[in-house]
Amino acid sequence: MELPFSQACENNKDSILRILNKVFVDATHVLEVGSGTGQHAVYFAGALAHLKWQASDQKPYLPGIEVRIKKEGVNNQPLPLEFDVFKTVPKGQFDALFTANTCHIMPKEGVEALFNHLGDNLKSVRYLCIYGPFNDNGHFTSDSNRAFNQSLQARDNQMGIRDKQWITELASQRGFKLENTHAMPANNQLLEFQR
Repeated sequence: MELPFSQACENNKDSILRILNKVFVDATHVLEVGSGTGQHAVYFAGALAHLKWQASDQKPYLPGIEVRIKKEGVNNQPLPLEFDVFKTVPKGQFDALFTANTCHIMPKEGVEALFNHLGDNLKSVRYLCIYGPFNDNGHFTSDSNRAFNQSLQARDNQMGIRDKQWITELASQRGFKLENTHAMPANNQLLEFQR
């Protein structure tokens, strides 16, 4: 099987890891939502040996992630679990959650469903990191993000770059406080929350 590959994952993994090294220093079990190609999962698991990194995604993506995890053979990384935000949360006692480039792909109801899980089945999560492009009070932060949003909406009108303030409000409703907004390459941001 040819492994799925994302150049964006390769480009941003070191920048993200620099933040996760600090934010997840006391974390023990991370649930990654929307692991996609699995590149982030194996890279972060290998670099953060003090914790267990649990990859997850919708069923069609699991075979590629599983092959990558088996190939890398990282000790602190179990095989990926199926997780659709509109369905049941994977079993496990997670104290941290990471997701990258998912909020603009999921419909708004999907983002809301993820945060509903954080108030229900994922109450053990204390650390939350969300990576991707975000708007600021309805305004695009760059011309490239505006163009990217247009391309997303052309693919599916339920996709689109979300407002940072909306994400922060959803998090706040679940007891999370925005600790930091980290500027990242290619006009992305990493939103760091703690509960």
